[in-house]
Amino acid sequence: MRMSMRVPARARNLVVTGASGFIGGALCRVLLARGHSVIGMGRRELREPWYRRCDLALGFPDLDSVPDVVIHCAARSSPWGSRGEFELQNVTATKRVVDFCRRHGQPHLVHVSTSAVMYANEHQFGMTEKTPLPVHPINLYAETKRAAEECVAEYEGPSCIVRPRAVFGPGDTVVFPRILRAARAGKLPMIESDRPVTGDLIYIDTLVDYLLRIIEQKACGLYLLTNNQPVPILEFLADVFRRLGIPPPRRRIPVRRAMRLAAAVEGVYTLLPFLGEPPVTRFGVSVFAYSKTFNVAKSLRDLGPPSVSLAEGVDRFLSWQSQQT
Repeated sequence: MRMSMRVPARARNLVVTGASGFIGGALCRVLLARGHSVIGMGRRELREPWYRRCDLALGFPDLDSVPDVVIHCAARSSPWGSRGEFELQNVTATKRVVDFCRRHGQPHLVHVSTSAVMYANEHQFGMTEKTPLPVHPINLYAETKRAAEECVAEYEGPSCIVRPRAVFGPGDTVVFPRILRAARAGKLPMIESDRPVTGDLIYIDTLVDYLLRIIEQKACGLYLLTNNQPVPILEFLADVFRRLGIPPPRRRIPVRRAMRLAAAVEGVYTLLPFLGEPPVTRFGVSVFAYSKTFNVAKSLRDLGPPSVSLAEGVDRFLSWQSQQT
């Protein structure tokens, strides 16, 4: 069950970027239900009185009031895209947000980053907020989100950076949709790693509740956020496929072969950008090939336990998924 959150002592004025997206949209709905004054921003069309359509890479829109809190959820969250797209949507947009905060009273700035900034093509266990970042980012997404974090770190006002791991739930547009589409089409191979692959996830309501706690406590610094329940990835996916009636993948590919294949496919799609997103990327292979687990003792100490268990989150997500097909 969702943890019951204390009602804020006073309503706040909040700005949420990426409000037409998965995380930003979920956060806005809860903030509005709690009586806060919210201005949501995003690139897509959304017919809501509290929403403004805008491209932050082109500039931050004028506002009638000074916000108490700015939550920056907007980003290009994708394993694929051009360097220009990632730079504009992840770095330039973040610079616009930081500049706005500097010019408008230095509100509490909460930046939603990603645990992908920490990834390397190897097994990584028990990572913490103090774990050094890899010398070479794993892809353009991780590289530009890392650069966005550096922009926020230069902000003179109170700020908090969160790195959630594999956010999923109703409305998910990034993590599971790609996997489920490939599995339903019979195009999802199982990557043969040198050991069982384990990974953390976080359910969307758990993440939103953590963001609410950060806002209420005016927490600052860096937090890794997960459901604190790492799972064996292949077993976890097999259960998801079974419950959705999707035949389990039968084709198995060794990691090295899968990486070579993905690199070749990426090369073709780079030369022919009109093809869109490739069906397989080296980042996608890495997700299935290497364990990624996190020690979230800091967030548990400062922000409390996850509000929704992983099992309940999966039940809610699968119930929603079943209604989409």
